[in-house]
Amino acid sequence: MPRTFLIRISMQEKSKLPTKQYQALLVEYLTPLKSQVILLALLLLINIGLQLINPLIVGAYLDAVEAGSSLDVLIRAAAVFMGIAIVAQVFRITVTYVGENIAWTSTNNLRSDLALHCLKLDMSFHKQYKPGELIERVDGDVTQLANFFSQLVIRLGANLLLVIGVLILLGLQDWRLGISITAVAVVGMVALNWLNKRSVPRWQVVREVEAKLFGFLEEWLNGTEEIRSSGAESFILLRLYQAMRTRWHKVIRAMRIQVLVSDLPLGVFALAYVAAHILGASLYRDGVLTIGGIYLIFYYIDLMKGPLWEILRQVEDLQRASASINRVTELRGIKPTIQDGTGASFPKGPLAVVFSDVAFHYEDDPGTDVLKHVDFSLKPGEVLGLLGRTGSGKTTLTKLLFRFHDVTSGSIKLGSYSFENDKAGLFDIRLAKEADLRRHIGMVTQEVQLFNATVRQNVTLFDDLIPDERILQALKEVGLGSWVNELPQGLDTVLEAGGSDLSAGQAQLLAFTRVFLDDPGLVILDEASSRLDPATERLIEQAVDRLFANRTAIVIAHHLGTIQRADEILILDSGHIAEYGARQELARNPDSLFSRLLKTGMEEAMA
Repeated sequence: MPRTFLIRISMQEKSKLPTKQYQALLVEYLTPLKSQVILLALLLLINIGLQLINPLIVGAYLDAVEAGSSLDVLIRAAAVFMGIAIVAQVFRITVTYVGENIAWTSTNNLRSDLALHCLKLDMSFHKQYKPGELIERVDGDVTQLANFFSQLVIRLGANLLLVIGVLILLGLQDWRLGISITAVAVVGMVALNWLNKRSVPRWQVVREVEAKLFGFLEEWLNGTEEIRSSGAESFILLRLYQAMRTRWHKVIRAMRIQVLVSDLPLGVFALAYVAAHILGASLYRDGVLTIGGIYLIFYYIDLMKGPLWEILRQVEDLQRASASINRVTELRGIKPTIQDGTGASFPKGPLAVVFSDVAFHYEDDPGTDVLKHVDFSLKPGEVLGLLGRTGSGKTTLTKLLFRFHDVTSGSIKLGSYSFENDKAGLFDIRLAKEADLRRHIGMVTQEVQLFNATVRQNVTLFDDLIPDERILQALKEVGLGSWVNELPQGLDTVLEAGGSDLSAGQAQLLAFTRVFLDDPGLVILDEASSRLDPATERLIEQAVDRLFANRTAIVIAHHLGTIQRADEILILDSGHIAEYGARQELARNPDSLFSRLLKTGMEEAMA
């Protein structure tokens, strides 16, 4: 399905009310909260009853005054009115509290489910959709549904009941009043609905223009260095002005019809009051209505204002929510193409790795193989030096080990075995549970992702079960023992997002700490010490020595220092193996590609 589906839905689709999708979402996310939903419905019904009853007490009070009733009767009527008014206010506050609690609980559950769903989807999905788009789906659309989950359906029904109750009570006062006010209300509803159908699409266009504006701002802020270094500030400002001008024109277009929507209620109810004055005066003169009855007419007309316009707003919210529900349902409907394995038993200690005739191409480019006929084997505890120019397939090879993608053909196996025993004990990684597989493979990349969280949370990745003693020992092993001791709050010191308050070496050593805490049998190192100062590089080298101890390792190497640890060398060229063998043998062979790299300088040759 094209990406534009998640960004833009046709106006025809927006106007549809997907009843089945509404019902499915409501059942799924409100069923766990059914006691609160039932409580909310009861509170709303009681609140309706109180709103309808209190005016009757005022009407009776006025009639009693006109009839010359005793002061005690009037005081009792006033006391009852005040008591009901106070109770009604308490119920309104309770309704707001219960409704907001339902909204936050249900929408947070939906956000959590959508975020987890996105994390489980294949890398091909994340390659197709930008992070900004997913943020809009996971948070923006769900926020639009907060009112839908909490009170929209219940309040819509409650307001309809209130309006019907008011019209019935007016009809009981006199049938002519009931018919007149009902006719005015129907005309107002039809007129406002006609305007809303033309207003909602215009505001939807405004929202789409604003989304593009915010996307442009995100792109601009992320590329500040490149913009300034290339002198493109004027061009960026021009695009910003153009985007803001477009937004302004769309807002003006929407506001023109919004003025009519805002002013129409005044005209409609002006007609209702005119009808009430004419009919009320006539019926009072004829002795059909009392002073209390006249008061009830005007009170109920005024009471009907809120529910009628709220119904229209709720229908509008329902139409707007339909677009969000469509997008949320579409996102939830995307299924991973990689199916989780049934389970495999991982041995303790270093893992053996076997690639058997592996080929791979990305789904969006089936005609181009990124890897072709890749065959190699690593014994437990061996270190493989993986070399190749940019785009040769090194990173793709490591992604296949994590099952971020599945091989197009061939197989990848892990396990514990001796090569003399016919590779017994190996299993295809497609049989393993993805969580188990990734727990037994550790990776340190050039770009370390650090979070705006404590040191403890950053190295444990928010696993509260790992004791502090183990964390401190792991930090000491990688050479950060004195560093953490000097922090103002130790492990509770909060780091800035992205590790901007750390050096590149410290950030990478924290990534090493994560691997030490996981204690995997296979380590993948995208070696990046070439950009570090000599002192920090020595710390990294020492951490690498400890990391490789009693573990199998694959090193994507960028310079000669790390390669000296390798037992085997594999050089990729345009996705196929250009050379593979024992490092010492290849180094001694003057005709080998690896030997020539050593002579010419690997950094230059691999650029």
